Amino acid sequence: LVFGLFMIADRYSPSRVFMICSILAAGCNFLLLSEILSKWTLLLARFGTGFFLAGIYPVGMKIAADYYQKGLGKALGYLVGALVLGTAFPYFVSGTSLGSDFTLVIKITSALAIVGGLALWVFVPNGPFRKPSAKLSLGAGPLLFKLPSFRQAAFGYFGHMWELYAFWAFTPLALQTYNTLSGSELSVHLSTGVIIALGGLSCVFGGLISLRTGSRKVAVISLLLSGLFCLLSPLLFMLPTELFLVGWSFWGMAVTADSPQFSNLVAGSVPPELKGTALTLVNCIGFAVSIFSIQLLSALTETIHLTYLFIVLALGPAIGLLGLLGKKQMNA
Repeated sequence: LVFGLFMIADRYSPSRVFMICSILAAGCNFLLLSEILSKWTLLLARFGTGFFLAGIYPVGMKIAADYYQKGLGKALGYLVGALVLGTAFPYFVSGTSLGSDFTLVIKITSALAIVGGLALWVFVPNGPFRKPSAKLSLGAGPLLFKLPSFRQAAFGYFGHMWELYAFWAFTPLALQTYNTLSGSELSVHLSTGVIIALGGLSCVFGGLISLRTGSRKVAVISLLLSGLFCLLSPLLFMLPTELFLVGWSFWGMAVTADSPQFSNLVAGSVPPELKGTALTLVNCIGFAVSIFSIQLLSALTETIHLTYLFIVLALGPAIGLLGLLGKKQMNA
């Protein structure tokens, strides 16, 4: 919210912001390796990492928007696909012998964050279509919600975020539950990594398809499919192991494919000098929505069987579709 309200990505060089925040986020992550790790150090490390991610995720999309006036949906498909692969990476590490040492996972991921931030700063200068904001206007971000096309894209994204991170967070628990119910011996970490990583591929496929159909249609179809998986999720636990994995993997692809297209819709609905602010603000609210859905599912695990837990996530696609299919249709 701070990054959005203060228009950081629009007022300053986004490549430099990305680099600085990557290093600071990695530094906060390294705090977890402190020999004297108190609860306050832990909270500071987690809060700091999350805070500086606001200068990485949406700012990366702002950089892409500065390079593409056309075909941004495709470019963001590759970018968000790479981000999704990054999300899957710790699960792959945890699923190997390296995962037995959690400090090694932290060291590897933090070092990669620093390398990535420096590499982007060195090799990716400000884009040719960048139009920086001339001055700070604290009300510029909230006022964007008066734009119908921005409002549609934003609420579609909020619905998407209700489902996405809760799906990722509870997939390991779903795999554990399936192992218990079926007697299977699926590797929870590796299977989770594969399921999330396949979402990276779907981001790329969705970006390519958007060149022909437009981002809005890709987002609508993805929301419909992922919402259907939410409603049918109890049936997946009844399937043989191979079919369960296929079904959950397809769900992992459907729930992710629309993410870059929402970012394209958001970027295309605002003036060029406010793209960074718009992307940051929408991402900020979207992650706040994710916190609520994850906490809700955590609370519901005490009252309902896990096989029915994921039905609650259907609320997200439903809200997203209502947002996208409003009276004033978007052209993108």
